[in-house]
Amino acid sequence: MKSFEYAAPTKLDAAAALLAEQWGETEILAGGTDLVTSLKQHITAPKRVVSLRNISALKGIKIQNKVARVGAMTTLSELAAHSGIKENFPALVTAVKSIGSPQIISVGTVGGDLCQRPRCWYYRNGFGLFGKQGDASLVKDGDNRYHAIFGNEGPAYFVSASSLGPALTALGATIKVAGPNKSTRSIAAKDFFRTPKAENERETALRPNEIVTDIEIPVRGLKNATYEVRHRYGLDWPYVTATVAFESKGGAASNASVVLGHVAPTPWPSAGASGALSGRVDAALAARCGEAAAQGAKPLSGNGYKVQLVKVAVKRAILAAAGIA
Repeated sequence: MKSFEYAAPTKLDAAAALLAEQWGETEILAGGTDLVTSLKQHITAPKRVVSLRNISALKGIKIQNKVARVGAMTTLSELAAHSGIKENFPALVTAVKSIGSPQIISVGTVGGDLCQRPRCWYYRNGFGLFGKQGDASLVKDGDNRYHAIFGNEGPAYFVSASSLGPALTALGATIKVAGPNKSTRSIAAKDFFRTPKAENERETALRPNEIVTDIEIPVRGLKNATYEVRHRYGLDWPYVTATVAFESKGGAASNASVVLGHVAPTPWPSAGASGALSGRVDAALAARCGEAAAQGAKPLSGNGYKVQLVKVAVKRAILAAAGIA
């Protein structure tokens, strides 16, 4: 890999001050499960890498005043093992445990999961964020079996790699970020992920000199669950995921949120399925919501199978959240 300057500050403001104003000049090292590979494959070649491992303020989980605060440098295994998270947000626990690899979840961090780059094999093999050779799209005309079926009208066909993104979006989480001169911002999880329009953009609302510090999740007593369809656990990313969250009274669902994963360049809220998830929850209602979630899909030449998987994932996530076998 190309040589770079390495910095490991102990304070958040010092870390932010070390970041450049242009993407690619500096990179943030959290757990390293994505960045180290990207460095070795020359996907990125920064002049400086800023490690967050020594900043204690970015670690830990606290639940108080009906808000769960998760530090960005909290490991995925710590998130899944926390009793308060398991009690209130089983959707997050499932999302972590489905990753499967003990090595990844013991080192990978919450913030790192949100900010990891696409796993598109065209991107990972040097053909750019949009998988092009010249003006031709390698994705659209090539092997696109794992690519997007929603939100793929523009140049981006990759799918968001974040395991936590769909769950945090469905749960109404807020992402806290810090920038230069001790500036801070709060970004709703539904607005944190975005589809880039140019090669020099990223897949989140972060600026090049900002750092994810915390994730705040309201504790509202929602029924919630995640269901994933994978080929092999621990070795592959999912084909499709679905997270559901809804209020429940007397077995009836209301104010529901259904968010799909690995089907679009961002976690994909399904307005149709969310609206359909109302009333007494049973297998028939869950199936109707699955059908609604698949509406509007625009499969590419090799990924039409994902449409059926969306229906199945949404149905099973709803039944799991409602406690129906």
